Amino acid sequence: MKRILIAEDEEILRMLIMDTLEDEDYAVDEAQDGEEALELLKKNEYDLLILDYMMPIVTGIEVIQQVRQEMRNHKQKILMLSAKSQAFEQEKVLNAGADYFMAKPFSPLALLAKVEEIFNEV
Repeated sequence: MKRILIAEDEEILRMLIMDTLEDEDYAVDEAQDGEEALELLKKNEYDLLILDYMMPIVTGIEVIQQVRQEMRNHKQKILMLSAKSQAFEQEKVLNAGADYFMAKPFSPLALLAKVEEIFNEV
């Protein structure tokens, strides 16, 4: 079973994502901000990180940078979610180390299709 960590500060969106993925038998953990995500990453291994770009305390970009620099043993795929969908923002996210970018708003089915596409690449 694939393990996914979702870090999203909007509780309703986080729950919607979790429900969608759990319905497809993914094991999902949640974090309400980047700091909590980093704590979970120290304790668990995940196949995919789904991160919100703009979170309080520690941003999605900062989480990516720490994962890619400090947690070198982890080769998780990272999907960044953001309402900032301009090309330069997407480039910034990908340059920071994200593997994928998805603009908000999105449908739960579109997210599920993206997650399945990511896991089919492996």
